[in-house]
Amino acid sequence: MTTIQKTDFPLSARLKGYLIVTKPFIILMVLISTLSGMYMAHGAVPAGNLIFWNLLAVGLATGGAASLNNFIDKDIDRIMIRTRKRPIPSGKAQPGTVLAMGLSLSFVSVAISGIFVNGMVAFLNFSAIFIYVILYTAFTKRQTPMATYIGGVGGALPPVIGYAAIKPELDIYAFILFLLIFAWQHPHFWALALKYIDEYRAAGVQNHPVAMGVSATKRRIALWAGLMTVVTILPYTFGMTGVYYLVIALLVGGVHITMSLLFLISDSHLAMRIFFFSLAQLPILVTAMVLDIT
Repeated sequence: MTTIQKTDFPLSARLKGYLIVTKPFIILMVLISTLSGMYMAHGAVPAGNLIFWNLLAVGLATGGAASLNNFIDKDIDRIMIRTRKRPIPSGKAQPGTVLAMGLSLSFVSVAISGIFVNGMVAFLNFSAIFIYVILYTAFTKRQTPMATYIGGVGGALPPVIGYAAIKPELDIYAFILFLLIFAWQHPHFWALALKYIDEYRAAGVQNHPVAMGVSATKRRIALWAGLMTVVTILPYTFGMTGVYYLVIALLVGGVHITMSLLFLISDSHLAMRIFFFSLAQLPILVTAMVLDIT
């Protein structure tokens, strides 16, 4: 049985550990995505109070879900070299406290959404937490490579949540924003998973590289690079954006496809260039979309 390391740490280190389990960088990325959804729905910067309450709720939901993820994955985090220094396996954060914190943040986030934003946002916030924590982390992440698609649904909801804060009835534009993030996540994650394939295998996580192999994953990355490019054209096709966004989307998509095809025919199983490119790809597309909104 895997045990959690218990070590005495100063208060500052323990407080930092509890902050880290909420994944502040991920929170920042999610908030940017949510705010872009609000802007796309409103066509301009929304009212300050609505931005505050919606971003607060989404930030708490993201931190709560991340904390619960850290609690559930504490055993495999200790096995994988990449994650051994995370707060729970290193002993800087206690599992019970992280669990309570995750549940509390999640509950408060949904409550704030319902009280200060609207019912649709509250429902979507709850759905994102449930999909990521229960359906993905707890039930499918270790069992099947299909878990990536399930987790991708929860991960693609932040811009929709932002959109719903302005237009709770939603529409085709909200669905396009969802598809954009959903399509982006898969080659992004698979590229990282290839780098750590041996660690995932040792931890018993049946993601795509472990279950299907390197070659199949490389083909899947190339396929989804093409799908991602098709999806990025949809905002222009449906009149969300103008031609300047289209040009940028095609250029970025062309680079993504080229990198994926070169990786496909190479002998390397490391796709970190694609991973780092994807980190810049999404902000570029979102920025272009916001600046060229029609």
